[in-house]
Amino acid sequence: MTRTLEGPSTLRNDVPASIVVFLVALPLCLGVALASGAPIVAGLVAGIIGGLVVAPLSGSPLMVSGPAAGLTTVVALAIQKLGGFEVFLVALALAGAMQLALGMLRVGFIASYFPSSVIKGMLAAIGIILILKQIPHALGYDADPEGDFAFRQPDEHTTFSALTDLADRIHVGAMLVSCAGLALLLIWDHPALKRLRLLPGPLVVVVVGVALNALFAAVAPSLVLGEGHLVQLPGGGTPSGLLAELTLPRWAALVQPTVWTTAATIALVASLETLLSLEATDKLDPWKRKSPPDRELLAQGAGNLLSGLAGGIPLTGVIVRTAANIEAGARTRLSAVLHSVLLLAAVLLAPTLMNRIPLAALAAVLLYVGWKLAHPLHLLRAWRVGRDQFVPFFVTIGAILVTDLLVGVVCGLITGTFFILREHAQAPGLTVVSVPGAVLTRYSLGQQATFLSRVRIAKTLESAPSNSRLEIDARGCRRIDPDVLALLHEFRHRAEERNIDYRLVAVPPLSDGHDGGH
Repeated sequence: MTRTLEGPSTLRNDVPASIVVFLVALPLCLGVALASGAPIVAGLVAGIIGGLVVAPLSGSPLMVSGPAAGLTTVVALAIQKLGGFEVFLVALALAGAMQLALGMLRVGFIASYFPSSVIKGMLAAIGIILILKQIPHALGYDADPEGDFAFRQPDEHTTFSALTDLADRIHVGAMLVSCAGLALLLIWDHPALKRLRLLPGPLVVVVVGVALNALFAAVAPSLVLGEGHLVQLPGGGTPSGLLAELTLPRWAALVQPTVWTTAATIALVASLETLLSLEATDKLDPWKRKSPPDRELLAQGAGNLLSGLAGGIPLTGVIVRTAANIEAGARTRLSAVLHSVLLLAAVLLAPTLMNRIPLAALAAVLLYVGWKLAHPLHLLRAWRVGRDQFVPFFVTIGAILVTDLLVGVVCGLITGTFFILREHAQAPGLTVVSVPGAVLTRYSLGQQATFLSRVRIAKTLESAPSNSRLEIDARGCRRIDPDVLALLHEFRHRAEERNIDYRLVAVPPLSDGHDGGH
């Protein structure tokens, strides 16, 4: 039976999924803002706008937008360079306007050129980073902000060195909470319990984490998780305090050239990260729906413009929240919208309750999401496809782990391009179509005779024996590069010297100003 994706029936999927995304997004919104050097409330502003503004405008039914971990370094440097967060907000608003322009100019087509091996490598790398970054939180070492995915951490550790420094920093209470959370998620995901699941597993994990910490306070005070190990909403736990921390842009900074260059940088990086996330989302979508990239750029532009005006930080499509959304069974964009409604309600109506959530419980949820993204089966499938796919996949993972998302993807693209160029260079430029042993040897030119096939064509022509008959048929060729066209005509002189009867069929002449296509 075909599963419907529209109508009231999706509520039973989208509502629980929105709760899961909310629980994942809450610490990430706070952590990304902290890692960016921005006011913590700015992360919440961006997260709320990501669901209430971007999701309804987006053409993607499943992608969740919010504060971008991949932009933390860019934001931190920009705030320092511009001399304050108020000036940075002007640059962010301008970046949103630039993204709107990019969407109107329909530049989203570049998303079609991201190789699937690179996208899959990006997903696996994000999963591995999630696991590596959440292990310290699961064990009670919370020095690195939740949501900081950078290789070099604010505490002067790297992603890897932080793991070697855990032995003396383990908090037994946090470890018990995270282990209980992981066990619950594994049990909750068992097919036998599918019909009994009335609540999403991550919500149960959070409730159990809060309950365990309360139990520790009653029976084992040494295990209690204090403020440093709990979610900490800004504003002193009151809505008025939260609103008092909002920052507004300083519009006088519009005359500063550095504001405009910063805006262009944010627009470019945020757009690329969004398009990458969009491609990844479509690959994760169980229904394999195709999302319009130009519409996504428009939606993200509107979100960043409003985030700059309202005191937020840059937002993009984010794969961690999106993966959690898909894993929780979401079907439409309603889940993304509702997760922001829950964020808004939590910070305005229940800040005290939110501040009781152990980071270790949320770490268990993120560890589980990371495991799903970086499952060893993904590595095995990439290996089975072949070296041309596995090497870009592996390079993308390695580069993202030790740099950042965009640098890693660029490394993967360069590696993938190398294999493509090598394949084209090794492909035969000319294909024999005559009967073996025939007096006349006929060659067919491929559909695309590019400069990449020039060397192979030259070798084929030079290998023709003297006193033979040779014909090049270009009737099936849609494009001939000028380099190849010149080669085909210039070989006439060599053919005459070697007494080769050389014929060209449907090959354009050089003297008519031909540009290489026909």
